[in-house]
Amino acid sequence: MTEGPVVGVHLRRTDENVREIDALAGLLDGRVGVDAVLGDLNRQARRTFLLGRGRLGQAVDWGFAFDREDRGDMRWWPQGVSTSADASDTEDIGGKHVLVVSWYAKDESGVRVTFIDLASLRYRHALLVVPVLDQHGELVLRPLRVHAGGVVWNGPYLHVAATARGLMTCKVDDIMRVPDARGTRAYQLGPHGARFASLGYRYVLPVRFSYRAYAEDGFDKLRYSFLSLDRGADPPSLVAGEYGRTGQSTRLARYHLEPDTLMLRTDDDGLSRPIGVDDGGVSRMQGASIVDGRYHVTVSHGPWKPGSVYVGTPGDFHEHRWATPMGPEDIAYWPSTERFWSVSEHPHRRWVFSMKKSSLE
Repeated sequence: MTEGPVVGVHLRRTDENVREIDALAGLLDGRVGVDAVLGDLNRQARRTFLLGRGRLGQAVDWGFAFDREDRGDMRWWPQGVSTSADASDTEDIGGKHVLVVSWYAKDESGVRVTFIDLASLRYRHALLVVPVLDQHGELVLRPLRVHAGGVVWNGPYLHVAATARGLMTCKVDDIMRVPDARGTRAYQLGPHGARFASLGYRYVLPVRFSYRAYAEDGFDKLRYSFLSLDRGADPPSLVAGEYGRTGQSTRLARYHLEPDTLMLRTDDDGLSRPIGVDDGGVSRMQGASIVDGRYHVTVSHGPWKPGSVYVGTPGDFHEHRWATPMGPEDIAYWPSTERFWSVSEHPHRRWVFSMKKSSLE
């Protein structure tokens, strides 16, 4: 792996949306944080037993399905996955082992994230929003329209992959609840007189800042298609990569995180440069996680064929065929259990599943 810093591509952090988020909190009676969501889970996932050499793939040892509505939803598609093992050194949030899954909407609804309690398999969605103050100082809410192909939950921060735009970052402490009496209105977003609309979602999470992607002359901008956290690095690193078909780049990049702030490390000029950019990724990569110096990469073969996991280093990967369900997406590693977590995206073939590291060696 190339060590850096690497020139050519970089990220620049924007200012925080402090005034805008404070204005939103004023309308919604303050912030409630992720603990409120975990105490108010309203949907029930179901464990599936289609394991081993069956429908969920040869490497899968445990999995579950969303409820009937979410399994068949043609509008919302699950993409990214992260865990409370990424978020916390204790691997739990409020005593719960938690997964978070990002979804993008094929209409104009934007992005939502789902918090799942692994013990009960109960879960709830929260809508990501972009608060803006217009020229009159009035609050306007917009949906976050990115692909959300990857997500990393690190401390209070939730980083969402935004392809050519870079990363969008929220703080889970900023989660707000839309009061019952105010209404949620499934087809509107933002304040409407005395009421507040949130596309039908009880909880909203505003974007706090972004890391915008840039490229220097002679270089192609990196596409942030998926994300993961490498806790084995010192300091921990954010891993990003590119989905690419034949003829497109499939680069894999790593950024150091500051141990104290958990922000991406910045140089004196205010730019965050990767400490490694490796060519030689795999075509149609959907997610990549580094464990013990080796990448574990998910690859989809479409809606009808099981997916693969490639293991190795750029330019030297070994394919584990039929390892996952159809349409595997992002991937995250849970250190103490030595398991990877992923999610499959296609309607009616939509599962969250784990794979033992030992099954991919």
